[in-house]
Amino acid sequence: MAWKEICVTVLILTGMMLAMPASASCSSLSDLKTQISSFDDSRINAQDLAFYLASHGFDAQPKGGYVEVDLGGKICKLTPNGSAPGLADIVA
Repeated sequence: MAWKEICVTVLILTGMMLAMPASASCSSLSDLKTQISSFDDSRINAQDLAFYLASHGFDAQPKGGYVEVDLGGKICKLTPNGSAPGLADIVA
């Protein structure tokens, strides 16, 4: 490929990436509930839960013994629930 064609290709790909919406901004409370009820882990802690949620597109931050998830301006507090079903309990 010629240098000019490479530059045009890079510009087009960059424009397409910038036009894509961020996945975290599309997350909803329903998506969050689905994600944390997908399986159980009695040993998960707040750090692990925040990592799990962040890796699935949520804006999650560990805060001591709980996790804060920002759902487009609405902050939810999630507490790992030990041996109960799912990964955490949600307080909106």
